[in-house]
Amino acid sequence: MFRGLLIDKQDGQQTAAVRMLDEASLPSLPNEGEVTVRVAYSTLNYKDALAITGRSPVVRKFPMVPGIDFAGTVESSTDPAWQPGAAVVLNGWGVGEGHWGGLAERARVPGRFLIPLQAPFTARQAMGIGTAGYTAALCVLALEHHGVTPDKGPVVVTGAAGGVGSVAVALLAKAGYEVAAVTGRVQEADFLTRLGARHVIDRAEISQPGRPLEKERWAGAVDVAGGQVLANVCAAMRYRGVVAACGLAAGMGFPATVAPFILRGVTLAGIDSVMAPKPTSRARHSVSPSPWASSVPKVRLLSERTFSRASTRPTAATTRAGGSPSSPRPDSEPTTHTR
Repeated sequence: MFRGLLIDKQDGQQTAAVRMLDEASLPSLPNEGEVTVRVAYSTLNYKDALAITGRSPVVRKFPMVPGIDFAGTVESSTDPAWQPGAAVVLNGWGVGEGHWGGLAERARVPGRFLIPLQAPFTARQAMGIGTAGYTAALCVLALEHHGVTPDKGPVVVTGAAGGVGSVAVALLAKAGYEVAAVTGRVQEADFLTRLGARHVIDRAEISQPGRPLEKERWAGAVDVAGGQVLANVCAAMRYRGVVAACGLAAGMGFPATVAPFILRGVTLAGIDSVMAPKPTSRARHSVSPSPWASSVPKVRLLSERTFSRASTRPTAATTRAGGSPSSPRPDSEPTTHTR
């Protein structure tokens, strides 16, 4: 038996509670190289919150254990690539949506979903960075891939006080970029400045409908918001600027025109942290590691919780780069951690 957060739906009513689950309830994957993992840590993300509360149809089948990532140790495996005792990490692949996820003490997944936990990281540190840090890193890599270097001009980050945004600010600043941080919580200006932001912009300044093309400001952008914010960011990009779009906290719509793309050659690069392919080896990459890769910002867990048999709701704590407290809000893309 093991403890896990179980979402169920009966007669149109959704429930979510920590329950004792039987090993036999784990999914059977006879043809997919199933691997059973003892989960040490998982993170509670915005998508998990939507799944648990039922506010959005994230869960595709019931019952479901949420949790879009985890870190832990292999207990058993029919996949020859994984042996008992191996330290592993999982991110994405639809777990917590169509496949039981990481907010439980055990998980069973296809071996192809897993990657090895790389030294010197511990499971706790890996999930301290979590999906938010992983997504932020993918955004920075996309800017680099499209040729955005510090000498090209300033880079703007929306949702900068949240999980993805705060890590993106720290990574970009570490790599030498001039970073402008956009946030709906201007009281967090000191926090963002400590992360390396040179400018802090009130989100209200770019939340209203604007012109198809605005004054050229940004060489690059990391956007977690979507909606009108993303449209305004695109309109203010410099010639051949690049926008890495990774979120929809402000909406799925995109009320923009083609003007930035056909008149300024702006690139809108989509960032998918769910199904991102994993390289078979570093040797396949012709570029050297990014200068910020060995300097991931420190992340402090503001609090931790273990599963309790008496609990009916998951407990969580917000984590950001630098470890400053924040309130979980959709527009800030929070990452929270449950052990």
